[in-house]
Amino acid sequence: MFLDERIVTLFKRNAHHTLTYWSVFFSFGLCIAFLGPTILDLQCQTNSTLSEITWVFFAQQFCLLIGSSVAGVFKKTLFRALSALFVSALTISIIFAIIPVCNNVLMLAIAMAVSGFAMGIIDTIANIQLVTIYQRDSAVFLQALHFFIGFGALVSPLIADPFLSETGCGNHTGNATETTDHLRNMLKNSPIAGHDITQLPHPEGGEESNVHYAFWIMALINLPVPLAVLFLMYREQLIPFCTSKTPPLLDKDELAMENQQGAESKDVEEKEHEAGGHGDIFSCCRNDNLSGMPVSFFMIHILGGGVLFMTDGIVGAYAGFVYTYGVSPPLSLPNKTAGYLASIFWAAITVGRLLSIPLAYRFQPVRLLMFSLAGAIVTCLMLLIFYDNRPFLFAGTGLCGLFLSCIFPCMLAYTEDILDYQGCATSVLVTSAGMGEMVMQVVVGSIIQKGSYSFPLCGVVIACIGFILFIALLLFSRMHQNYLTGTSKKSTMVEEPETEQNGSAKTEQKEEPESS
Repeated sequence: MFLDERIVTLFKRNAHHTLTYWSVFFSFGLCIAFLGPTILDLQCQTNSTLSEITWVFFAQQFCLLIGSSVAGVFKKTLFRALSALFVSALTISIIFAIIPVCNNVLMLAIAMAVSGFAMGIIDTIANIQLVTIYQRDSAVFLQALHFFIGFGALVSPLIADPFLSETGCGNHTGNATETTDHLRNMLKNSPIAGHDITQLPHPEGGEESNVHYAFWIMALINLPVPLAVLFLMYREQLIPFCTSKTPPLLDKDELAMENQQGAESKDVEEKEHEAGGHGDIFSCCRNDNLSGMPVSFFMIHILGGGVLFMTDGIVGAYAGFVYTYGVSPPLSLPNKTAGYLASIFWAAITVGRLLSIPLAYRFQPVRLLMFSLAGAIVTCLMLLIFYDNRPFLFAGTGLCGLFLSCIFPCMLAYTEDILDYQGCATSVLVTSAGMGEMVMQVVVGSIIQKGSYSFPLCGVVIACIGFILFIALLLFSRMHQNYLTGTSKKSTMVEEPETEQNGSAKTEQKEEPESS
């Protein structure tokens, strides 16, 4: 069989919970990808410059970081977790509906900040719930979970594309023929340097943007997601004054005991969560039991988070600015054509995560991570070499999405497995990934204004740093495994003498009556 019966049985027992968490991640993906292709239309709507509109990315990612950092407090009970997911998914629909009325950068930044906070809560809670349910079998289900991010992020640009202005409302190419000729002369004299994409004056009598229809459509498409969460709460009898006739679904504590083959009781499990389980990042940092942990324990958290800081930073920066890079010299793609770049990128991520589901079942996460990081470096390097090649930009965008697609879920499964699900890897990794997207979008958004050639160059540098951090993670993971092996041997040696003493004591007790 493609999957063994145990995995299939686990999914059937938790299908409703799992499908609900997957659908909520669709909201996450829908919200994370629309800014890239619509950035120039939103720039015109808010009468802002490219440098000003870049801070909208920062507002979203900064609040996503805050949301993912504090979301652990909502997972203490199933009611809190599902309530937080319901409010967050509903908030995303509301934000989509009000974005068209944001006529200045401040209003747009506030709206995106609220949506980013909701996205952070979704990111942390959905990951933690799936890891808690499936534990050592979570790699396959995490790949599927992050597939729905890619699916939502694929749908978002496709919806926006028909409503983007043909001439680019707020187009950076300028309205004067002299300016255009000047840029062309620059390209002839210097094919690499000097591709300034800072905003020039808006074209007079430019085409009116209809992108607000895209946001309203996305709000309607996302609306069934909070309803699905509400239905799960109804099935679990968590809605006051509204109880279901059917019995509640399998409780996560009962499922965790089943996954561990009935070895632990509920009280022991709660103590384990208090001692080092998946809480919010602040509770992880003040955990008293961290004082006895080796250096490798902390370095695994730091380096794993560092890898995702870089790789998710590439995802956020590439999705956010590939459209701007495509319409800028030397590529100078038409606005409609460049709008497909974000769709291709997220389509590749979606396909990559779909393919990673069977791969995660057959291969260890560390092998997939090594292959993906190496492929990302090679792709970014090729994009840098063929920076003025239009066909390769589309091909490289697809390859970049494929290689980056499975890094986050593989890293999550890998680090949790090393730490035996006793650390705070989920909270740390989710927070680090959100921080990486926030920082890299601001950095790349600032650098790209000085020259479009810097866009692929940033990708190469960031990918190389991520690969170096991953090599260091492998070294410290080996150290931690040796530490765990030594600890288990010591505990075994302590138990053996106690067993021998108990055995000799029993023998003496049996011999005494015989001597009397």
